[in-house]
Amino acid sequence: MQHFNPLTTQDASAARFITIGEIMLRLTPPNYEKIRMATSFEASYGGSEANIALALANLGVDSTFFTVVPNNSLGKSAVRMLRSNDVHCTPVILSTPEQTPTHRLGTYYLETGFGIRSSKVTYDRKNSAITEFDFSSVDLDALLKDFTWLHLSGITPALAPNCRKLIMDCLKTAKAHGLTVSFDGNFRSTLWTWDEARDFCTECLPYIDVLMGIEPYHLWKDENDHGKGDVKDGVPFRPSYEQQDEVFQAFVERYPNLKCIARHVRYAHSGSENSLKAFMWYQGHTFESKMFTFNILDRVGGGDAFASGLIYAMIHDYKPMDMINFAVASSVIKHTIRGDANITDDADAIRNLMNMNYDIKR
Repeated sequence: MQHFNPLTTQDASAARFITIGEIMLRLTPPNYEKIRMATSFEASYGGSEANIALALANLGVDSTFFTVVPNNSLGKSAVRMLRSNDVHCTPVILSTPEQTPTHRLGTYYLETGFGIRSSKVTYDRKNSAITEFDFSSVDLDALLKDFTWLHLSGITPALAPNCRKLIMDCLKTAKAHGLTVSFDGNFRSTLWTWDEARDFCTECLPYIDVLMGIEPYHLWKDENDHGKGDVKDGVPFRPSYEQQDEVFQAFVERYPNLKCIARHVRYAHSGSENSLKAFMWYQGHTFESKMFTFNILDRVGGGDAFASGLIYAMIHDYKPMDMINFAVASSVIKHTIRGDANITDDADAIRNLMNMNYDIKR
C-alpha cells in the first residue's frame, strides 16, 4: 500500500526527506518535579532524528523515518506516534528477540528545569534494539532510492559499532545517489568521548552538504602537524561575526563540498529564560540572524527544531536571511511546546515570529 502525507498535497515542493536514528521513550516527572520526588511520569517519545522528521512532516514535507524498535507494545507505540504525525514509517524494522536479544526500546528521563535550576537528562538506552541489530541485512540502495534529502546526526554513531558503520555506509550511499545530506554533530558526552566524536564526525565531512554546528570536528591548522592546533581553538562559545566567519571559511576551504554551514548560539539567562541567535554560511557569505529572547516551557529538542527549520527553508528556496531567521524562530517556538519535537503545522506562525509579530491570529 502506498503511504502518503495528506498535508503534502498542498506543497509544491518535490522534496522527499528521510532520516535515520533512534527513537526513545521519554519519561518526565510532572510539574517540574525532580526524579527523586516523583510519584508519576508523563510518557512521550523522542530522539534527535525523529524530532526532525516529526517537525517537517507537520509542516507538510514528505518525511520518512528509519529505525529499529522491538516488536512489542513500546516499539509499536513509538511507531504509532510517528504515524499519527504523518511520518512515513514503512522502512521501520520491528525486531524479534532473536534479532535484538535484549529486546528493548531506549529510554530517557527528563527533569525539567525551572528558574535557576537547569534541566537534566538521564539516559537508559544501553543495549536498545537499534544497537543490537545486524544492518548488513538492510539494502541501503533500496532504502534511500527516490529520496532527495538525508539527515543524520552524531548521536546514532555514538550508540554502538554497528550504528557507526550504518551511518558511514548511509553517507556513502547517499552521495552515490546524489541526495542532499545534512548532518548535525550533536555531541553527547555520556555516549562517547570528545576525541572519539571528533575522529568519526570528521570522517563524515566529505559526504555532507549541509552542516549543523561546528563541533565535534577536527579542523587542523596544519594537517601535517596537529601540534599547531585546531582552527576553532580559542574561539568563544559565543563568537563575534568576524570570528564565526573565519571558522566557516576554514571549513569551506577544507571541504568544498559544503554548501551551507549553520549553528545557533544560546544565551542562558536562567533555566527558564534564554536568548537565541544563529550564524550561517551560504553562497559565499556569512549571515547573522536576529536575536530572540523567550521563556522556556520545554528546552529539549530546540537544536532539532533549528535544524528542521533550516531544512524546511532550504527546501522552499527562502532567501538567505529568511532561511536563518526561520530556523531560529522554529527553535524558539519549540521551547514553548512540551515534548521533544516542534509539532507546529503552520509555517505562517513561524514566519510571524521570524518577523517578530506577536499579535493574536484571528
